Amino acid sequence: MKKKGHHAIPDFSTKRPGAPVDQSDALAGRTFRWTFDGGPTAGKTYEHVFNADGTVVFKEVGGAAQPGAAGTARGVKYAAFEITPQIYLVSYLSTHGYTLTVAMNRASKKLHGFASNEKEWYPLEGTVEEVR
Repeated sequence: MKKKGHHAIPDFSTKRPGAPVDQSDALAGRTFRWTFDGGPTAGKTYEHVFNADGTVVFKEVGGAAQPGAAGTARGVKYAAFEITPQIYLVSYLSTHGYTLTVAMNRASKKLHGFASNEKEWYPLEGTVEEVR
């Protein structure tokens, strides 16, 4: 980080264009329940299982298993970045055509993010619970 006045400025000059981005594997092997307060899934809770192979499998809690849901099929590829030791930025493209990108704060148990497809875009808020 470079200093400019009182602000730290990230130094991205060492990254080559197209170089792999460092992703966190800290979520691998963990299961979380995400409950959304708004958007197309308002009031619903989804269990997300993050696998060591870089995939995530999700299903609605209390709902019928969906194609691509835990225990029924392979997961979808996800990316996660550790922003701070308790905050992760997570994104994946579901088999339903929505891209979900959320900032998950494990300390406050809050979620903030966006769900979108080719025609719709929704800001999201909710809560997160670590199951295992």
